Amino acid sequence: MDDLRERVLTLALYIAENGATVRDAAKQFGVSKSTVHKDVTCRLKEYHTGLFERVRDVLEQNKSERHLRGGYATREKYRLLQKNEAHTT
Repeated sequence: MDDLRERVLTLALYIAENGATVRDAAKQFGVSKSTVHKDVTCRLKEYHTGLFERVRDVLEQNKSERHLRGGYATREKYRLLQKNEAHTT
């Protein structure tokens, strides 16, 4: 199996099995988000259409939930800021 095909399939399996985001996969495998996105949205279809469908579903789910993750991250940020301010005063 060539390196490109192996990378594409590895990234796709990780996303499909873990419900991972593109950002999670990029961090896990040490590649850019652009590389992950290109691999799983363009190249994967040539190698494995069934896996492509699974990954597409996960990415759509992640896209529909991203505003929730963003809101949670913002809430946590301000919660930690308040906690740190309480300890310094």
